[in-house]
Amino acid sequence: MGKWATGCAVGVLVLLVLIGLAAAASYNRLVSLDEGVRNAWAQVENVYQRRADLIPNLVETVKGARDFEQETLTAVVEARAKVGQVRFEGMPDAAGLERFQAAQDELSSALSRLLVVVERYPELRATENFRDLQVQLEGTENRIAVERRRFNEAARQYNTARRRFPTMLIANLFGFESTAYFEAAEGADEVPKVEV
Repeated sequence: MGKWATGCAVGVLVLLVLIGLAAAASYNRLVSLDEGVRNAWAQVENVYQRRADLIPNLVETVKGARDFEQETLTAVVEARAKVGQVRFEGMPDAAGLERFQAAQDELSSALSRLLVVVERYPELRATENFRDLQVQLEGTENRIAVERRRFNEAARQYNTARRRFPTMLIANLFGFESTAYFEAAEGADEVPKVEV
């Protein structure tokens, strides 16, 4: 074996080591980004759970109002129950995220109707317990928006890295799937009509 063959063998070996190091770096970056998405998802679940935990107290407070519309309370309780039925092992896929979002949107809608109906009950709005719950609920809704935005940002970073070459080869080889995004509710782009 001559110097040329030895030089070629060393060159090929160095090239293989460099390719291996690049593949390991890509894999490790995907793992880090995937963990970032999972952490962001856990925070989303956390703030939605906070909202779900506030609802029984809100319902009990509202029940105390004389002649309060039972249909509205029932809608809130049923929507909360549906939210509790949407569970995942790990990260949801696009269809699972859509189911989760639909259940949460239904609960948001029911809560909005409840708060509109409460406007007709000044004695209820005047209670300290109701005001405290309303403030906590508003704060939780703000946290939900923040955590959804953070989740979408983590998912964007992960999906972008996953689609880049040569990382996409590593992603496909090791089964790193793309992550779905939270999307605005249908009709959110329309300006609400205010009737006076």
